[in-house]
Amino acid sequence: MIYLQRSTMIRVYLASAALLLCEAAFAQTDPSFFAKNLYPVLEKAQCRMCHNDNGVASATRVQFPPEDADEAEIKRFGLSLKKLVNSANPDQSLLFRKPTNRIQHTGGERIHPGTPEESALRTWVAYLASAKLDAGQISGVRRKGSPVVLRRLTHSQYNHTLRDLLGDQTHPADQFPAEDFVHGFTNQSEEQSVSPLLAEAYNRAAGKAARTAFLGGDTRGLIPCKPRGIADTECRARFVREFGLRAFRRPLDDSELRVYDKLFLKEATRTGNFISGAQLVVEAMLQSPHFLFHLEGGRDGHLDAYRIASRLSYFLWDTMPDQALFEAAKSGALLNSSGMELQTGRLLADERARASFDEFLAQWLRFDRLRSAVRDQRLFPEFSDELVTNMAEEVRQLFGHLVWDNGNFLDFFRADYGYLSSDLARLYGLDPPAHEFAKVNFPPGSDRGGITGTGLFLALTSKPSETSPTERGLFVREHFLCQVVPPPPPGVNTTLPMSTDDLPMTNRRRLQIHLSVPTCASCHNLVDPIGFGLERFDAIGRYHPKQVVTIFPTLDQLKGNKNLKPRVHELDLDISASVRGLPNSEFDSPKKLGGILAAAPNCQRCVVKQLFRYAMGRSETPADQPFIDQALEVFRNSDFRFQKLITFMVDSNAFTGEAR
Repeated sequence: MIYLQRSTMIRVYLASAALLLCEAAFAQTDPSFFAKNLYPVLEKAQCRMCHNDNGVASATRVQFPPEDADEAEIKRFGLSLKKLVNSANPDQSLLFRKPTNRIQHTGGERIHPGTPEESALRTWVAYLASAKLDAGQISGVRRKGSPVVLRRLTHSQYNHTLRDLLGDQTHPADQFPAEDFVHGFTNQSEEQSVSPLLAEAYNRAAGKAARTAFLGGDTRGLIPCKPRGIADTECRARFVREFGLRAFRRPLDDSELRVYDKLFLKEATRTGNFISGAQLVVEAMLQSPHFLFHLEGGRDGHLDAYRIASRLSYFLWDTMPDQALFEAAKSGALLNSSGMELQTGRLLADERARASFDEFLAQWLRFDRLRSAVRDQRLFPEFSDELVTNMAEEVRQLFGHLVWDNGNFLDFFRADYGYLSSDLARLYGLDPPAHEFAKVNFPPGSDRGGITGTGLFLALTSKPSETSPTERGLFVREHFLCQVVPPPPPGVNTTLPMSTDDLPMTNRRRLQIHLSVPTCASCHNLVDPIGFGLERFDAIGRYHPKQVVTIFPTLDQLKGNKNLKPRVHELDLDISASVRGLPNSEFDSPKKLGGILAAAPNCQRCVVKQLFRYAMGRSETPADQPFIDQALEVFRNSDFRFQKLITFMVDSNAFTGEAR
């Protein structure tokens, strides 16, 4: 009893002391207090990870300023939080109760009660509760202009450009060092430096491509005239000028013409062969930054007609401009909307556009991860390269139907049909299709539907021998909602407890045990509840009403008895699930999840963002948000026609600059 009384007295004393400190701090509080005392607390608590345009809390009223915000912006942000304060009863303010998890907070407890950090928060809430603010004090958040970026040809663009420039079909970039995925794609400018290894690969590829181009003479017609000898100045200059235009995707300036003409003449004179001079020029141009890179902004930060042509072609065709596009650039037709619309329609009608957007799809959904995936062949003997190819083709067919037949793109998430091969139909437990990759309507009551019901998605987000609710939820967050989920803290053990014969466990139960570690819970709670709703589909996308747990005998056990067989346990599943942060998002199947995603403004906006990133070669900035909003409105008003989104995007100043 004495101990309890003493403990109570200590708590009362500490609370009183904290209150006095709080009151003392409040007496000195002004906007600088937030910038110096509370803002660092919020940053340390990783609030920004969720409260930004790509965060889990993107739809809330709290959006952090840019990471490079100055003190004035941070102060304005602090004052803007007044909208979350209950002036009559500050302790009931969302700003106080949410981060301390006194009311349910999707991100969990970010500021622990009773700490100095909470005292700083309480002080600021109290200040805002009594402060009289006008709109001018909390407005004016800076929006930097869109950056001018230098973009390198991606490996697929390199291959396609050599094909169209030289007729080279060898795909040399397939042997280059692997590209990094940034913001979901490989064409993002911030990670497109040239390493020494890549520079050496460019050197070898250029030499080989130039030699191959002139094997047996100029059989490919690269030289546009018939030389009258090695000193034919006119023919030599014409080749440099015309090949240079196509290689650099713009006319060469006078100094460049002189440099390459001199190089040509020197080599032709040395060898006594006109073609050898042309070959050396080709090899040199293929290693030039003007071939390997395309500058996204002109000298004044804007794009000129040739750069617009290049950007349009690499976006819609994944390759260099053709002759008609070069002519449109030369005439200035691309500098007005009607000319841009004409060329965009022409490019989209070409088969190369389908191939280019297949590349967009493959990168958005990370087909590469599935191609390199392995499965325990004891559990999944039917998993093969052919099945993986079929899984990818099913999604390509669905995507292609919606894009090129002008369907409602939201069906990508909610479609009650698929394009199945015989192998996929067998995997899905359905009758064979009329022909390979025919459209098949799923039977009434089927749990399968949309992209999250495909074998590709379900296998892509699984492990070699089992499903992964965490990976499935993370993929939905990152790829379909464009939300960034914080990585696990350094040093945290991410291994789940193992099932045993004595204690077989569902993945949900194993994760519950894992989440007893507080440092794991906050992020897992954002992703696992999504994956739980997909647990009736195994690691290759096959349906099971229960979770099948197979316990294989160990090597030591087999030494004692070689006839031991695996033990198979079928466990009841709890597939209740939800997408935290989305209202009314409870589901228990891929089909229902797809419906929720299709209806979610976050998902619709994410589709726009993904296309923006792929088109621009960079992530969106705060300055781009009005354009993203406008593009989303156009997308919605078109009944979500993907081609309409494409054409709107390429005919905008965001894409062309202000050259028009």
